[in-house]
Amino acid sequence: MKSEPNDYSIDDLEQDGTEPWDGIRNYQARNLMRDDMKIGDDVLFYHSSCKVPAVVGIAKVASEAYPDPTQFDPKNKHYDPKSNEENPRWLLVDVTFVRKTKRPIPLSELKEHPALADFRLNKRGNRLSIFPVDEKHWDVVLSLE
Repeated sequence: MKSEPNDYSIDDLEQDGTEPWDGIRNYQARNLMRDDMKIGDDVLFYHSSCKVPAVVGIAKVASEAYPDPTQFDPKNKHYDPKSNEENPRWLLVDVTFVRKTKRPIPLSELKEHPALADFRLNKRGNRLSIFPVDEKHWDVVLSLE
């Protein structure tokens, strides 16, 4: 899966079924993939680089973390010349489409909800492409469908 929503959308994941979540180039996000994401974990699919950023679907983690092959390909925009196959820097997990949300849940709406005041997505500068979502936040976000 492409990490940029403009390149890869929930519609793409629905069509493909399962895809690798490649291109993550943030150490904290990589560590979350490696240490915290487990097969079967649910994922909120969020479109961020678009006119109206929004939660648009749910996916499921379908693999343990493994080396992202794009880091080794000099023709790929995610190539990392400092990484090597014996000691890869970057990891990915495969994700599987579960469903689209009943409607896109825009970031503006998430920011206005009092129960989401401490939701990490609502905090500027704290928006990683990957972060854990507490059950209480998960439930509130999906209640907004």
